[in-house]
Amino acid sequence: MKTVLTVNGGSSSLKCALFAQQKDGLKCRFIFKLSNILGDARCKISDADGQLVEKAPLDLSTTFRDNRHQAALQHVLSWIETHVSNSELIAFGHRVVHGGEQFSNPVRVNSQLLMALEQYVPLAPLHQPYNLKLIRACQILEPSLPQIACFDTMFHVGQPKIERSYALPRRFTDDGVHRYGFHGLSYEFIQRQLASANTGRLNTVVCHLGAGASMCAVKDGQSIASSMGFTAVDGLPMGSRCGSIDPGVLIYLARHYNMDLDALEQLINKESGLLGVSGISADMLELHQADHPHAEEAIDMFAYRIALELGRLSATLEGLQQLVFTGGIGENDANLRQRVLERSRWLGIQADNAANDRGDALISTDNSDVIVRVIPTNEEAMISIHVEEVLNG
Repeated sequence: MKTVLTVNGGSSSLKCALFAQQKDGLKCRFIFKLSNILGDARCKISDADGQLVEKAPLDLSTTFRDNRHQAALQHVLSWIETHVSNSELIAFGHRVVHGGEQFSNPVRVNSQLLMALEQYVPLAPLHQPYNLKLIRACQILEPSLPQIACFDTMFHVGQPKIERSYALPRRFTDDGVHRYGFHGLSYEFIQRQLASANTGRLNTVVCHLGAGASMCAVKDGQSIASSMGFTAVDGLPMGSRCGSIDPGVLIYLARHYNMDLDALEQLINKESGLLGVSGISADMLELHQADHPHAEEAIDMFAYRIALELGRLSATLEGLQQLVFTGGIGENDANLRQRVLERSRWLGIQADNAANDRGDALISTDNSDVIVRVIPTNEEAMISIHVEEVLNG
């Protein structure tokens, strides 16, 4: 049985999925979620239906002491070798957060590609270094296997220049200081789902809402605008990221609180957003359970900013016909969806509250001017599709 392993890494986490080749394409077999890999690591393994297979602490201290990400990947590969005896791994597929304008399609990994992707590390410091670290780990652990890089930015390449550009001197824009957009693998997966439902050509806004959150306007199947910009901090407030902020605030903080660049980067990436406003948690479920006014304020601010961005993106589309919620929060938080929809009734949205509470796939009424859907995203499946496409030429 020929298999493909998808690899999606963050600063302290690793998510992998094992796909097996079948007549009708690659099918998921197992999902691996490794958390807190720089500390007291844990590993959770599920089957394709989400049924728990194994959950246990993980000791990464004895192997690859200077590279916990490589040790975590080694654990996944060893588990597959032990528990999936007929597996013949043929390729790795990687989520790489930033590919700039340079990469609009998935590509095979080589030394020149790695050098090119290093230049984007400052633009995605929470993800890009670890994406590249895991590619190098695969080269060490399985040097003969091809690796395919799939970029979160590639879905947005080709957006109108007026959307991409900042009002900065042209020399900076020409040097690549402009909006890029992220979560592209998720948006691409959702777009394929909409196309299969014959609504892929409608003017659509997709809300990818999770610890990282963004929104994307899609017209005729193409991304034309998104909430994230030059980096993945821009746009909506997120779990611990601040989202859009007046740049003058950062200048003020630097001058009056003596914050250097590292302190500002820490602030906007890891101390703000839901965590910063609530002072409680970056996790939406914990905020709902907190019964605290600061938690309520954080939730309501998140919904408010989503509704504001929906108005902006609807303007770029010159009319909204379809709205999609996806991501961990978007798929599972009926309360948050209701808050957003109530603030967006002026767009002609009529929500079916009972359907929303149930988490149905369609949560708008028959009389709504805008179709509202809830669609689970699957970045790993999208990566596997791209791996198969590249391998097949």
